[in-house]
Amino acid sequence: MGVVRSALLAGAALTALYGAEASAETRTLSSPDGAISIQVSDESGQARYAVAYRGKTLIAPSGLGLELSKGGRFSYGVKIVGAQTSSGEDVYDLPAAKVSHVSQKRNELAVDFQEESGRRLRVVFRAYDQGVAFRYVLPQQEATAATNVNDEVTGFSFPRDYGCWGLNLGKFGTSHEGEFDAVQASKFREHNLYDAPLVCQGDNAAFALAEADLKDWAGMYLTGRGDGRLGLSVKLSPRLDGSGTAVKTRLGADVVSPWRVIMISPEAGQLIENTLLTTLSAPSIVADASWIKPGKAAWDWWNGPALKAVPDAGMNPQTIKAYIDFAAANGLEYMLIDEGWNVGAGGASVVRPGVDVTRPKPELDLPGLIAYGADRKVGVWLWLNWKALDAQMDEALPLYEQWGIKGIKVDFMDRDDQAMVDFYHRLLKKAAQHHLMVDLHGAYHPTGLIRTYPHYLTQEGVLGAEYNKWSARITATHNVNLAYTRMLLGPMDYTPGGFRNVEPAKFEPRDKLPFVQTTRGQALAMFVVYDSPFAIVADSPDTYAESPQGLDFAAAVPTTWDEVRFVTGEIGQSIVIARRKGAEWWVGALNNETARTVKVPLDFLGKGAWKADVRQDGATPTGIEVSHPSVSATSTLTLKLAASGGAAARLTPVR
Repeated sequence: MGVVRSALLAGAALTALYGAEASAETRTLSSPDGAISIQVSDESGQARYAVAYRGKTLIAPSGLGLELSKGGRFSYGVKIVGAQTSSGEDVYDLPAAKVSHVSQKRNELAVDFQEESGRRLRVVFRAYDQGVAFRYVLPQQEATAATNVNDEVTGFSFPRDYGCWGLNLGKFGTSHEGEFDAVQASKFREHNLYDAPLVCQGDNAAFALAEADLKDWAGMYLTGRGDGRLGLSVKLSPRLDGSGTAVKTRLGADVVSPWRVIMISPEAGQLIENTLLTTLSAPSIVADASWIKPGKAAWDWWNGPALKAVPDAGMNPQTIKAYIDFAAANGLEYMLIDEGWNVGAGGASVVRPGVDVTRPKPELDLPGLIAYGADRKVGVWLWLNWKALDAQMDEALPLYEQWGIKGIKVDFMDRDDQAMVDFYHRLLKKAAQHHLMVDLHGAYHPTGLIRTYPHYLTQEGVLGAEYNKWSARITATHNVNLAYTRMLLGPMDYTPGGFRNVEPAKFEPRDKLPFVQTTRGQALAMFVVYDSPFAIVADSPDTYAESPQGLDFAAAVPTTWDEVRFVTGEIGQSIVIARRKGAEWWVGALNNETARTVKVPLDFLGKGAWKADVRQDGATPTGIEVSHPSVSATSTLTLKLAASGGAAARLTPVR
């Protein structure tokens, strides 16, 4: 199995599977287990590819190519003039992720396309057991010297009307926050701009479209084809200079695109276990990762700040000390100080004149607060506007390291054009040099950078709990869908921990001490289900003091994992995930607005007896029922999930 074949192929079987002309020059590539195959061809004179899973077409013949500023489109009027094959294995560790170690075998096929004029383009394909990927390499050549890239000619054609789930942002320049709605492939339109991932159900497999190793390029969007046929086309985020260019290239270097990724699994939930995005990304730049310490943080912004003991709660030492004390009392590693700590702060997305991110407000006594936290084993993170930081980055980052700051939360980028992609890499490289962990908000979708920059612990680009402050959009169904969609790509800073749980009918948005329209059981489950090595415990210390049920569980859940398993569930309905950290397993279940009972087979457990700490929905939205059954690998855990509810469990081997 997993054989790479390079030959001129013909015959009825191939034509039936891919719809290719028998006379077309073709090359094929199979995954190591043989379940996935890719066909690359010059059918009808166009560079094309197609993908099949277990003998059924998943992606029908689709266009390949680039729209260049010099010489125009490279896609049509081409022939395959050569191909090279290879095999290998990607083996690496992830210091802060959903798994700690990855080993993935791959087969590779590099295909050279050439026009009659002699202009050449190489497309590199990789086939893994978890999916396929391809990227463009425009080699140095006189015909394309000094060319820029205006767009791609990349397509994803569908053989039938797939049911999909996607986030249609509708425009460039957003925070990438929204709902992943169900949509039929026949409803995709050319004016749509779908974010990654876009998840679809094929005949015998689910798949997700994404990108990996994004650098020196522009972010990818997916649009309807515009010709009435089923499928999607890639659209690149344009530069802001109005030139019509998406990617400016460098003289004297090959032009290399990100990987276009098709994650594939027999069912949608298993895509959560997929590690292709990190596998396809560049290795870590951090030689010694011992300073990277994932963990949880108290946070002053989401809940107000609101503290009964501090009448003027806000950006003052008394408030920050109270949050540090809360973090210390509950074993949280960090306290995140949000906007307002520095001179000239206060403009949120707008940088005020005179802002200085190297000068803390004197009245805050930031050095004293850092020392106060250090005495209690609580590290301090700082919030920053990206523009303000960019203007002073070379001065600010060394200072933060000198002060003893552990990490920075950088906000309001709200773009993914080439210049912003470059900013991400520049910031993450310099942050590593100064031993600063990073959380990016107002961020575009993840592209596997957590492998290259393991101190990049989490990011936004998700419609998270902050929306409870001003909308009713954070529903139980939305929370379930995030696990099947946005979370496939990497960590998401949803900022869970809302303990003011109410029924949806009683929910009202409010800025201070906001409610959540899901149960306490769902609040606890989020810490297991959602992937975020830097996890926020978002509510007020007062809220937790008044209604502490489950806080001990939330505080104990790890933020990084050795293994992840999808157990059961369906998009829009429910999800159950199991994660392993060391010898322990943790289970999280999220439910939509319909109460249900789910059966959780525990066959992932090791041999012997296990003790379970189970937290389920109680009689009220804030109630929790606790039980401690003895279980084994042959047991089934029965979880009763309330409407808009959830459950969580900790499974510990009995020594």
